[in-house]
Amino acid sequence: MPTVYSSPFNKLENSALLSMLRSTTNSNRKSKSSAGSSGGLFRMFKLLPMLTTGCKMVALLGRSPRKHLLTDKATTVTLFGYRKGRLSLSIQEDPHRLPIFVIELPMSTMSFHKEMTGSDILRIALESETRTHKKKVLEEYVWAVFCNGRKIGYSIRRKNMSEDEAHVMNLLRGVSMGAGVLPSVNDKETAADGELTYMRARFERVIGSKNSESLYMINPDGACAGQELSIFFLRPH
Repeated sequence: MPTVYSSPFNKLENSALLSMLRSTTNSNRKSKSSAGSSGGLFRMFKLLPMLTTGCKMVALLGRSPRKHLLTDKATTVTLFGYRKGRLSLSIQEDPHRLPIFVIELPMSTMSFHKEMTGSDILRIALESETRTHKKKVLEEYVWAVFCNGRKIGYSIRRKNMSEDEAHVMNLLRGVSMGAGVLPSVNDKETAADGELTYMRARFERVIGSKNSESLYMINPDGACAGQELSIFFLRPH
């Protein structure tokens, strides 16, 4: 597997990624809500260890009066996986359509839960070393993956979804936003790998250039300070 030489977090040499990272902290945010009203999808996902098998907590966008959350411009992102297995990332332009990007990240679902429990700001970055203008950045295959500034390994984008990934996409077809536990493909997998958990949310997609894209989670309760999930894609110019 090819080596990715640039390390945007450790050496802080990648100005393009740094610019995207700064935008998440320097952009205008609404004032923080009180502790009793600062819920939302991000906090709901933190409660997953308390859920029982088969329970589904789905927060539909139709309940929200914020019309901009329902626009076609919003991108649907799903993070899912068995508790004892690897975490998968899926990106859809529409929850009724097949994903345009699916990848199994080099981190366990339990580790991802711990990252969210320990911090209200979560940033995942995927960096490719390929230098080309013949295809879009999301069409790259080999990625170095970073989570909150730490390099956690490498991943290869799926050409075709696995059985479990197709199962999750089918169960969540048409669901815009939610978090909880899904029934697995079979009981043996549940016994071996734990419950199949998921989080689905709407993200604002920002295309910085041919070589960079970023996704910012839209909080269902509005822009609540301290609850941020961002995903970055970058390749060298």
